[in-house]
Amino acid sequence: MRAVSKRFASGVTALDGIDLDIHRGEFLSLLGPSGCGKSTLLRIIAGLSEPSSGVCRLLLETDRAGKIPAGRIGFVFQDPTLMPWSTVVDNVLLPFRLAGLIGSGERKRAVAEIQAVGLAGFERAYPRQLSGGMRMRVSIARALVTEPDLLLLDEPFAALDEITRMALNDDLMRLWESRRPTVVFVTHSVFESVYLSTRLAVMTSRPGRIAAELPIDLPRPRQQALRTSPRYTALCVMVSEQLVRAMAPESAGSK
Repeated sequence: MRAVSKRFASGVTALDGIDLDIHRGEFLSLLGPSGCGKSTLLRIIAGLSEPSSGVCRLLLETDRAGKIPAGRIGFVFQDPTLMPWSTVVDNVLLPFRLAGLIGSGERKRAVAEIQAVGLAGFERAYPRQLSGGMRMRVSIARALVTEPDLLLLDEPFAALDEITRMALNDDLMRLWESRRPTVVFVTHSVFESVYLSTRLAVMTSRPGRIAAELPIDLPRPRQQALRTSPRYTALCVMVSEQLVRAMAPESAGSK
């Protein structure tokens, strides 16, 4: 992204002059306060919104028409956005159904993803029969079923209780470690961002700018014991300080 800005018709400037490189196979978290434009930036990366100025370019494999094929980008929204009238397996099959590709291979793939997110045995359940954490697992399985090169997650665990959130953090780490898609993860949790990421981009208050880019050099695979380690605590303190500086009025108002 080069000089990416977004101004809405209402006159609100959500993003101002974003310069950011996202590297293949990394786990990048966008960390910032509510309303700083994190979700807007994610939607621009996904191609769901156009920048008002600047350039966002994805170096992904394209088809003969020069377009990125459907399924190469997976998106997990804040809400699981499941179809209430469909079973878990049918919700996970949705990307294939939209592409007109429903066969035995796709069904096997959907079942494998449901098992991978820890929901084996719930293939025929309906969303109303699942907890909030289980519904989010279905949403993650649906995003992964096409084996995307780029996985975008917009505060997927924000509404969950702390125990469920930590469990899903661990599961997401396991899935990323085994597949290594490029991940861009939006959050306003310092602790979550440090635990998950290979790198952080700290954003200012609106209009959102990149205030700092911080590598996270914690050991992998990341496990529960890491959350109580001195190194993890020190990184959380350092990132918290960077976030406080980014939210200061003088930081938000400067280039």
